[in-house]
Amino acid sequence: MRTFTLLVVVISCLFIGLSFAQQQTGAAPAVQQNPSNIGFEWAFGVLQIKGDEEHLVRITRDTTLKSGDEIKLFVKLTKDCFVYVLHQGPSGEIDLLFPYNIQQFQKDYVTEKNYYIPKGREWLKLDKSVGKEVFFILASTERLLDIEAKVGNYISADAASKKTLGDSLVSEIRSVRKRYSTFATIAEKPIAIGGNIRDLIGEVKSGRHPDVANIATEIKANNFFSKTITIDHQ
Repeated sequence: MRTFTLLVVVISCLFIGLSFAQQQTGAAPAVQQNPSNIGFEWAFGVLQIKGDEEHLVRITRDTTLKSGDEIKLFVKLTKDCFVYVLHQGPSGEIDLLFPYNIQQFQKDYVTEKNYYIPKGREWLKLDKSVGKEVFFILASTERLLDIEAKVGNYISADAASKKTLGDSLVSEIRSVRKRYSTFATIAEKPIAIGGNIRDLIGEVKSGRHPDVANIATEIKANNFFSKTITIDHQ
């Protein structure tokens, strides 16, 4: 009995000593989040005709557009990472929108440079081929070589093989997204312009296409980022 009582006293002293030590040294530091290693700005803008007026609208989610609407995208790297933008049209056809080609990663791929899709001042006008238009935006700290290989196979294939290879490419995109699904996006927010954040920029003078960089969204993520935007093209 005396032995048991002595043991209880010793344990109590140990707990008191540990509590005192924690008070002296302060609480244990919180576990810090890993800083983002993916950073880029991107924009998806559409010029919509309403009567005699054109309006520039930022697209950040699934939406409906009409034939005749004009679209333009923008990418600017703020950290060293690899960004891909792919488009699947109503008939299943696939285009690599960014980089402009895979070789660009070795030739013209730097941070803090504005890249426009399409290049220069041109805009893409939605034609009469209505249906579902899907845009895949992917970013990684490493090149997505399996996707690059499938893009190359698709581009070089004959017309009879396009459908099968296109389906395989989209399946690979979904597989990569699932594989990296545990990585979280730290921030995805519109960039303030003059202290204001606006989704609808407003009326555009006819014949004057605005700079979509002005409606860019900032992306920060760890290791991987993906976003899919589906357009109901009517």
